[in-house]
Amino acid sequence: MKSAYEGYSFLLSANVVRKKVKFQNRYGIQLVGDLYLPKEVKGNLAALAVCGPFGAVKEQASGLYADEMASRGFAALAFDPSFVGESKGAVRNVASPDINTEDFAAAVDFLSTKEGIDPKRIGIIGICGFGGMALNAAAMDTRIKASVTSTMYDMSRVNAKGYFDEADCEEVRYKLKKALNAQRTKDFQNATFARAGGVVDPLPEDAPFFVKDYYDYYKTPRGYTERSLNSNEGWNVTSSLAFINMPVLQYSDEIRSAVLMIHGEKAHSCYFSKDAFKKLKGDNKELLLLPDTVHTDLYDRKDKIPFDKMEAFFQTYLR
Repeated sequence: MKSAYEGYSFLLSANVVRKKVKFQNRYGIQLVGDLYLPKEVKGNLAALAVCGPFGAVKEQASGLYADEMASRGFAALAFDPSFVGESKGAVRNVASPDINTEDFAAAVDFLSTKEGIDPKRIGIIGICGFGGMALNAAAMDTRIKASVTSTMYDMSRVNAKGYFDEADCEEVRYKLKKALNAQRTKDFQNATFARAGGVVDPLPEDAPFFVKDYYDYYKTPRGYTERSLNSNEGWNVTSSLAFINMPVLQYSDEIRSAVLMIHGEKAHSCYFSKDAFKKLKGDNKELLLLPDTVHTDLYDRKDKIPFDKMEAFFQTYLR
């Protein structure tokens, strides 16, 4: 299978230009992104850094979001996180709650110093698992003036407790950690890293709906791209270890900047946004629940993604 648009899962808007850019995070890892700009620019632009979903690349949903926001007058940077896609890092296809939070801050570094961008008007968008990372970044980085999360996952919670917290048990976690650490030994002996596999393929007839939902995006021409982890061989098996031991969102109640959380009411993951929103404080926070909307609808369904709402939100808080 090949991606629909020469490496991308979406068509570039006619009024937008896309430029490849590179920048480093504070760990010295070079990140690669696509900077989307409106063709007609007047003055310094407000800017957005966009990442996610978890296991996706910039040629998928984050690029689609960036393209759309650029068509509405923003500078928008869709980037690959460390160790993924075109971004560097000696070990490939591994995730980290710390480093991936830092990746958002590094994107803000880049945007803050880019000619033609107003450093006082920078926001972020995190999709799926990078929605949690975006909130984590907003709690740390005071340069971020507004944040949107879309169909958010709390990756620490789901790794440590399972879906719907059904595996929230010390004994279950111990068995999981024992298996993952045994895999570490094997990886070291083999001088390689076992991959977890992307979205299951072929799709079992008895697969739960959310697995079918992921399959419909990652394993079909709708969302498939060549670099995507979820479309292909997935993360390293041992990536879960860091998330089990290091929960994100510990200080999300201290976020002073504006936050808009968007989720589909029919998404299996909706409880992540509902619970995360309860912790937020201030009258500049909003949870938008969309009826008849499932998890991956907010990856690419432009009739579902509330871009008008997002535009108004960023225009308000990135004035």
